[in-house]
Amino acid sequence: MISVRDAQIHVLSRVAAPVAPEVVSLTQGLGRVLAQDLRAPFDVPPADNSAVDGYAVTSADIPVDGARELEVVADLPAGAVYEAALRPGEAIRIMTGAPMPAGADTVIPLERVTRADGRVRIPPLAKGSNVRLRGEDVSSGTVVIEAGAVLRPQELGLIASLGLPEILVRRRPRVAILSTGDEIAEPGQPRRPGQIYDSNRFMLRSAVELCGGEVTDLGIAPDDRDPLRAQILEASRSADVVITSGGVSVGDYDLVKEVLGELGTIDFWQVAMQPGRPLAAGRVGDAHFFGLPGNPVASMLTFALFVRPVLWKLAGRRQLSARGFHARASEAMPKRRDRREFKRGVLSYQDGSWEVRTTGPQGSGIVSSMVAGNCLIVIEEDRGDVEPGDTVWVEPFADL
Repeated sequence: MISVRDAQIHVLSRVAAPVAPEVVSLTQGLGRVLAQDLRAPFDVPPADNSAVDGYAVTSADIPVDGARELEVVADLPAGAVYEAALRPGEAIRIMTGAPMPAGADTVIPLERVTRADGRVRIPPLAKGSNVRLRGEDVSSGTVVIEAGAVLRPQELGLIASLGLPEILVRRRPRVAILSTGDEIAEPGQPRRPGQIYDSNRFMLRSAVELCGGEVTDLGIAPDDRDPLRAQILEASRSADVVITSGGVSVGDYDLVKEVLGELGTIDFWQVAMQPGRPLAAGRVGDAHFFGLPGNPVASMLTFALFVRPVLWKLAGRRQLSARGFHARASEAMPKRRDRREFKRGVLSYQDGSWEVRTTGPQGSGIVSSMVAGNCLIVIEEDRGDVEPGDTVWVEPFADL
């Protein structure tokens, strides 16, 4: 069996390049991956402007102590420009965001002055106070967002502030999903004795979409070699990644691994982990292929460990691994050596530190454990049983 780390390195090495870029409107950019560095075409803000509602003055008129009266010569709302230069002894009523007039370098906040008969009385204030300088946010020509960034609302706001209506992003990786097995029934349809309803396809579809992929749902394939072979072959011609669930163990009706061997290549099919040991990874034509286990928890876990990084790399993302940190175990956790174990956990902040417990029974068919938990507890291959108080690695369910 291959180790988890070696399996991850191998599947990622098979991704030679990200998918092609495409131009989308700014309103379609949420969650997309930027295809090239984005440089600012001009300074933001484009001119010095007021940070508050108040009065723009020249610092030479500001008293060292006491107060001083200045003549108010204009009102300047946001979006307007004062064409003349401010002269000594003058002040301009200015609104937040309005460009600073020539000759003015300081803004006295409205609440700190008194005004009467066209004049304003100002107190002492440091030169340059309450002024946003040109280029303070972004300087012209600088890279403001790097290629590979996933665009969030704040990135889209920054792009909009640069006046750009369109952006160059990577297209969404195309993913075909197929469940296998005569024991699987479609939700909403009658369920025969001995059958269970298909949950994997719906979990995997949602997980792919959260990762930025575009899904083609192929439904359920029976335990019949020819239809299964035809569906996988057809999917490989249009998808970047083909995912099946079930049929990768060693039973008489586990056909996926066998069909994969006929149509393409099998890179590995057993990983030293629990749950999720049976996993067929390889290629069919130009498509990456993942035959995931049929047990729901194992299916979701192997997706997170092996498929998700491939989708992220295809999409051009910089960050390919899950983020995690150490926490203190609040209970004993049995662990067999020589394999990496993943337990569903409940992470909480207690008395100034993070602690974690399991969700209870850890069977690979207990989907409710994924719902009850908020993280994975990752126990490395060389560790044995975990005792209360021991430190363990946790990875929150951020993208699942």
